[in-house]
Amino acid sequence: MNTPQLVVHHDKELMAQAAAARLITKIVDAQASRGSASVVLTGGRNGNGLLAALAAAPARDAIDWARLDLWWGDERFLPEGDPDRNVTQAREALLDAVPLDPKRVHAMPASDGPWGGDVDAAAAAYAEELAGAADPEAHGPVPSFDVLMLGVGPDTHVASLFPELPAVRETERTVVGVHGAPKPPPTRVTLTLPAIRAAREVWLLAAGEDKARAAAIALSGAGEIQAPAAGARGRSRTLWLLDDAAASQLPRSLYPPASP
Repeated sequence: MNTPQLVVHHDKELMAQAAAARLITKIVDAQASRGSASVVLTGGRNGNGLLAALAAAPARDAIDWARLDLWWGDERFLPEGDPDRNVTQAREALLDAVPLDPKRVHAMPASDGPWGGDVDAAAAAYAEELAGAADPEAHGPVPSFDVLMLGVGPDTHVASLFPELPAVRETERTVVGVHGAPKPPPTRVTLTLPAIRAAREVWLLAAGEDKARAAAIALSGAGEIQAPAAGARGRSRTLWLLDDAAASQLPRSLYPPASP
């Protein structure tokens, strides 16, 4: 796997704006070379901050929104429209303001969907949807995501892969149900590390002092079972996007800065 690259911004607002600009460029380049683009979104304050910055960016009009597939790295297993669902927050931050093709917005199942409260069946259905969209270049039964974004929790969790829990140990399935997550709500759907590692690029977003220790642990050689963020790597690039506060416990010499 490639060595993670680091980009540190002064504060979370600048980080969100720069990440949004970087994402626009990646999507436009992918659409120019392959006709479409595929992106995995993340929730949380940093993921939603990036989407809000993208919504406010004049350059967003460079994207052909009808040729963009959107997926999610994880989701809270709650009823459709619940304000705590990642897709609900993403719609408010950006999605409702741009001309997406609804068929290409691949939200994870809700708890009041066809599988009811069976989170494992819902996860299996999302895995089937991913497999159905896998292209000939795909590395495994998921699409070759151009960019897969992840927030980093204070405990080093990414998506809904929490330290030591069964989901982070999964090596075969691409999507699993999570039971008893330490962060509410306890029931979730998440991509696994094999699915995450199929992405061309993985971007990890961390801003704020509460993320500093997690970033330091994940970037200092920790194992992925104890620090799931350490196992989140892209096929061609792994990019950590941080603000000064989140990078405050990192040795500046640990990793070279990323190229533009």
